[in-house]
Amino acid sequence: MTESMPGAVSASLGFWINVGSRDESVEHQGTSHFLEHLLFKGTDRVNAKQIADAFDSVGGEANAFSSKEYTCVYARVLAADLPMALDLLKDMIKSPAFRPDELDGERNVILEEIAMHHDTPEDLVHDVFAEAMFNGHPLGREVMGTPETIAAITRDSIQAFHASHYRAPSTVVSAAGAVDHGWLSQQLADLLTPEIPDVGERSTPHPGTGSRVVRKDSEQAHIVIGGPGYERAHPDRFVWAILDNILGGGMSSRLFQEIREKRGLAYSVYSYRNSYSEAGLWAVYAGTLPTHAGEVLKIINDELLTLLESGPTEEEIVRAKGHLKGSALLALEEAGARMSRLGKGELLFGEVLSVAELVEQIEAVTQEQVGLLAKKLFDPAGRLLTVIGPFTEDDLTSWGVAG
Repeated sequence: MTESMPGAVSASLGFWINVGSRDESVEHQGTSHFLEHLLFKGTDRVNAKQIADAFDSVGGEANAFSSKEYTCVYARVLAADLPMALDLLKDMIKSPAFRPDELDGERNVILEEIAMHHDTPEDLVHDVFAEAMFNGHPLGREVMGTPETIAAITRDSIQAFHASHYRAPSTVVSAAGAVDHGWLSQQLADLLTPEIPDVGERSTPHPGTGSRVVRKDSEQAHIVIGGPGYERAHPDRFVWAILDNILGGGMSSRLFQEIREKRGLAYSVYSYRNSYSEAGLWAVYAGTLPTHAGEVLKIINDELLTLLESGPTEEEIVRAKGHLKGSALLALEEAGARMSRLGKGELLFGEVLSVAELVEQIEAVTQEQVGLLAKKLFDPAGRLLTVIGPFTEDDLTSWGVAG
């Protein structure tokens, strides 16, 4: 998938592999993330320093990230340097060396990354929430794995994971900017072996409810409350996007205005939605002083109840549509965003909506649809609360929350 941008002097290139943390066994949690790191340690042809030198010497960048359902390796370079970037990324993805000494060194890097993440409660609380929401399902696992599983992962297990999943039928290549589609297609003809692997059948999770408290002597209380959502291809996904924007998607949202602007009870407060191949979740996050936690939670619940009972206003619908359309169009000015749009669209949906189709889908959402969806998603019986801070379950009871 490519998109040429007239006048562009750079190109963004991405390899999207259909494998993530949910496709790992329990004992090998963190393998896809570990593998993503090792791709940059070199191949039989080049080492890690040579890869870094190649991109630094032309002012380009190369990086990667892994998620619960896919992995992306990408680069951004000047148009003249695209052949170099493509050659290196192909080699890294197809033939990583997995040198034993480099594997052990990168293992330590990942253990440090996990420790840093666990020392950052405003990030960790979302993983705790997802683990409780997906209730023992692989979607609830941390992408980075655990210190125990990372320490136990072997070179053989990583090689086997790579051989099973880094294959042509599981990979989408996207590029945007100063790129020629015909040339790129020709260069990719020999990329990966054609045997059909796949991630196997992906099961549907059964959502958890109730509350979870992680006691930590932190300066802030970190609160996430939410519930089950929809899979990524659900027909109401654009309705959900509008609802999420109204609830906590921007500075004009209900939660931001009520909690931060009017009362000054939090610096960071927002809502979000995560969708996967057959499941999803919605959530609200707020970071506040521990003495304000109960009050903030009550305001969140009140706002959810108001949306559930009364629905959105027409003004909110118009504003949310404008926000989504504007954000989508502004992103098109940057080649990296266009490359990501192409790659994720093809990998996750099997299609890439045109700008006109995207705008049409957003405009088609009605006030009634958003109100009905609020009634479905925001039912108090299906909610889950996660809190990190200097609390116990007894504190939740004092807030009026059942454990």
